[in-house]
Amino acid sequence: MQLKYGCNPHQSFASAEALAEGDAPVTLLNGNPSMINFLDALNAWQLVHEARRATGLAAAASFKHVSPAGAAVANDLTPELARAYEVEGKDLTPAALAYVRARGADPKCSFGDFAALSDPVDLETATFLKGVVSDGIVAPAYEPEALEILKTKKNGGFIVLQAEPGFEAPVQESREVFGMKLVQDRNNHVIGDAELEGVVCGELDDAARRDLLLGLVALKYTQSNSVGYSLGGQMIGIGAGQQSRVDCTKLAGSKADLWHLGTHPKVLGLAFKKGVKRQERINWRVRYIEGDLTPFETEALAEALEAPLDPLRDDERKEWIAQLDGVSLASDGFIPFRDNIDHAQKHGVKYIAQPGGSTRDGEIEAACREYGITLVHTKLRLFHH
Repeated sequence: MQLKYGCNPHQSFASAEALAEGDAPVTLLNGNPSMINFLDALNAWQLVHEARRATGLAAAASFKHVSPAGAAVANDLTPELARAYEVEGKDLTPAALAYVRARGADPKCSFGDFAALSDPVDLETATFLKGVVSDGIVAPAYEPEALEILKTKKNGGFIVLQAEPGFEAPVQESREVFGMKLVQDRNNHVIGDAELEGVVCGELDDAARRDLLLGLVALKYTQSNSVGYSLGGQMIGIGAGQQSRVDCTKLAGSKADLWHLGTHPKVLGLAFKKGVKRQERINWRVRYIEGDLTPFETEALAEALEAPLDPLRDDERKEWIAQLDGVSLASDGFIPFRDNIDHAQKHGVKYIAQPGGSTRDGEIEAACREYGITLVHTKLRLFHH
């Protein structure tokens, strides 16, 4: 299959071919994908397919640059989240609910995403996708009416890939880099309940198990190093591609705070004028939460609102963040220092799943006990590059 181009437009030749003729994991139904679109689709499909198997719930992912901006399973929304995600009063099927949650985790980063669903795409999901900026989707099947809606998106250029759920990848995988062919065993470890048997301290409830399993699956397909925060059946902050693990923990924590602040009454109360587009509303809410508006932004935001701008004060921000609780943290590699725990607890983390195996495991456990955090050793590293 000839692709639009490689990672960049000047890499004009790019193609995707099945290793065995007639046995491909996906089929192109619409659009002209680039190399990055294809990489996103293949990784995202594996994530949602495995999350479905691990949790028993419809799963969705929102991918950008070969890492998930968000991932989620179908779990009912609170009224506050329904309002924050702009789906109040809408009937959402499990597939639609999973994607609304996945995209709502980090809607700024999900701009222009590649969507993935574990279940067939129905009319409700396609209708929601029609109203957001997205490059394409991969799913196991499409209802006829849903497919027709998606084919009209982006003036007919929206990428639609159909995944083959029964496809089995080869045991080994390879890539060519700078004149070298690298081969390794594929990471075919199936994440499941066994990963959560090694409880070091504390206890796990069903919600924490679901969230930790989702986190582990999501990190399996996230650029390393990576740390993910999850709550309510969705990732609420992913820190990806950092050389320092504590930087992953801080980055994911800041995203989790931003997600939580999205349900602050003052944020939900921002009344935008008619004509302000959805992504503009999202971006303005983010900047309003962050608070460090430039004079130009302050004037522009005030102009976009129906009512006078009432800034979110630092004390209001801190008070709301302090209410975040019950968060699960997954780490793709062992936690080397307790500073990760010290930072994680600031963002409501009460459950942690990490491989273990550090020379400082005792210090990590002591910190978890100090903060009342349940700690699980998975004995499974999930580096992904």
